[in-house]
Amino acid sequence: MHDSKRFLHPDAIKRITRLEMRARHVVEGFLAGMHRSPYFGQSIEFRQHREYTFGDDPRHIDWKLWAKQDRYYVKQFEEDTNLRATLLVDVSGSMRYGRGAMNKFEYGATIACSLAYLLLRQQDSVGCVSFDEKARMIVPLRAKRNHLESIVQALEVSAPRDKTDLYPILREVAETFPRRGMMILVSDLFSPRDGLFRGLKLLRSRGHDVMVFHLLDDDELDFPFTGPTRFEGLEMPDIVRCNPRALREGYLKAMQAYLEEVRRGCTRNNVDYVLLRTSQPLDAALAAFLSNRLGMHHRNRT
Repeated sequence: MHDSKRFLHPDAIKRITRLEMRARHVVEGFLAGMHRSPYFGQSIEFRQHREYTFGDDPRHIDWKLWAKQDRYYVKQFEEDTNLRATLLVDVSGSMRYGRGAMNKFEYGATIACSLAYLLLRQQDSVGCVSFDEKARMIVPLRAKRNHLESIVQALEVSAPRDKTDLYPILREVAETFPRRGMMILVSDLFSPRDGLFRGLKLLRSRGHDVMVFHLLDDDELDFPFTGPTRFEGLEMPDIVRCNPRALREGYLKAMQAYLEEVRRGCTRNNVDYVLLRTSQPLDAALAAFLSNRLGMHHRNRT
């Protein structure tokens, strides 16, 4: 494959101001850089026909059936009919942080819309919930291609604010979307871990597959600060002035303990976990998602 990463790096994507156009650019660039994927190929088992609708790929039309019935039908394959995906996007105050090309909110919204575009392109159903201390926007599951506009609008009006408490959010999501599907959480996970793990366990107990994209800025992971620094809280009014060199070792140790706790909690609840730096090319999220979905497909068939 060609080096699509230089096209999908946050620095390049940031220059595309409209979120919908960003998502399309990320997905089309990613797909152009792939060799034939086992997910996008037609080696997946045929399952049923569905009447053709505007926007379907004409290559999937069953011309033999058209000759018999004089109507257009497309072939659906097993992978096409299995997934209902709900994107859970954190828009709390801490998501405003970022000194790179994109802050965490911009990066997370771009990932969410890119995944939505990818899924809708495959005729999957996609919904979206943006949240901070409560659900801010709930977009129902739909499979039409123009549904992307609804998801984009939900994220564009959800400017980051307030704190995050994940358990009541995930509990509400479980009630709002009772049919089994895939839940994709996009967050920095700066929330009480007990509530996070209880919420993930609840979603799994309702039969959902769950995937977590854990977004962190390079500053949060590496703590590169040297001279006297003033730290301002994004979700609290606190201001701390300190010499970061004296804190760095302890901070990094605490960060590693936190990441290990999150990873273990996700593993314990059979949740797929991906840590992403906001400096990483955005196709990393798409690649992780496709790998996860192929794993789901094989698990469901065994």
